[in-house]
Parts: sequence; C-alpha cells; structure tokens
Amino acid sequence: MGGQTVLSGALPGRRLLSALIAATPLSEVPTRVFLDFSGIQVATASFLREAVIGFRDYARQSLCNVYPVIANLLPAVAEELDFFVRARGDVLWSCELGSEDTVVSARLIGDLDPAQRSTFDAALQLGTITAPELAARFGDQRIGPTAWNNRLSALANKGLLVERKQGKSKSFSPLLEIA
Repeated sequence: MGGQTVLSGALPGRRLLSALIAATPLSEVPTRVFLDFSGIQVATASFLREAVIGFRDYARQSLCNVYPVIANLLPAVAEELDFFVRARGDVLWSCELGSEDTVVSARLIGDLDPAQRSTFDAALQLGTITAPELAARFGDQRIGPTAWNNRLSALANKGLLVERKQGKSKSFSPLLEIA
C-alpha cells in the first residue's frame, strides 16, 4: 500500500482488491497467499471488508487453489479484524511470518460455531481426512458422511481446510497448523 500505515475506507479497499486479483495467478496446486500487514498501524472495518474479506471470498470462489492468509498483524489491526469477522460469524487464518515466509504462530481470527469447531479440531488432530472416515471414527455422534462432508466443505469455503478431489471422493486437510 505504498508505505501507508493507515488503511481506511471502502474505495481504497476495492482498489487493493482489484490489484490483488490482477496479481494473483491461477494455481494448479493449493497455494497460500499471505496478505502481509507489516507496518500497518490501523485498518478500518470498511477497508478490511473490501480488501481482505473481498479477496478471500474471490479466491475461494474463483481461484479454487488459492488460500489467503492474513500475516503480521499489529494488535490494533488484529482487534479490528477480529471484531469485524466475529460480527459476520466468519473466520480467517492469521499468522506471523518468519524468514523465507515460514509460518509462525498460526491462529484463527473470528470464531467457529460448535459443530464447525469440532470438525475443524478433528481435521487438525487427524491431518488429511475424508467425510466417511470422520463418520466411522465418530460413529457415536450419529453424524453421517453427508453431514461431515457438508461441515468439511464449509470449512474449505472459508479457506481453513484444503479440499482435494480423489476420484469421486474428497479429502480435506488444514491449510496451516495452529501453534
């Protein structure tokens, strides 16, 4: 953002969204795209809505293998983003980036409902998983493969899980590991 430390307003957010879309190539393999907020002191909800949420939604709908991750948030910006996504019932990945873009201290911003949280926790614990495997593993919960698949797909639509097609079935794995 040209050295700016304050990002505000819907119009600048839309301009950044357009630039992000133009700069992000299609990918044949799951690819994390870090939106690096290093040095950003303040970002308003209107800017975050248009740029960050707009790009995440665009990527998940149009660039199926691109997974945005918010990186290097200062506390004030993290607080604003957390407040905004919680109000929407939404959630995003956030992390700190180490040398050579290594992920350090990944976490979720926002909150998952209890059903999504238990599904997400199972995926974190088990790694790559399918809906039938979850149905078999958690048979005592009386949740069928279709319901597990719906939960896993919803988490993939939010960019939290990577969805891979394997013939007629799909597997899911966490995009990042929570530190």
